[in-house]
Amino acid sequence: MMGYEAWLHKANNDLKSSLKLLEGDDPIMDTAIYHTQQCAEKALKGYLAFKREPLKKTHDIEFEKLYDCSENLTDYDEVYEAVGMAKEILEFVEKKIEG
Repeated sequence: MMGYEAWLHKANNDLKSSLKLLEGDDPIMDTAIYHTQQCAEKALKGYLAFKREPLKKTHDIEFEKLYDCSENLTDYDEVYEAVGMAKEILEFVEKKIEG
């Protein structure tokens, strides 16, 4: 099983990837939004790994809201909104882990 640090590292890389894909005159929106969903999913998996929980949907009320949010990231037409949501989820998880 992958450690939580590896999940968070991958989540951060997905967020960075989404931002890089939006740079310049020819942004690649569909791939950028894909990476926002991946960021959110990996951040939440990182938290589960930190808590040594199996990788399944949690019933913690704080996380249920974020999980539902992460599932909807691919439905957004506004990729910049999706980037903000993915960043918010990642920062939330990082703060929870830091204590």
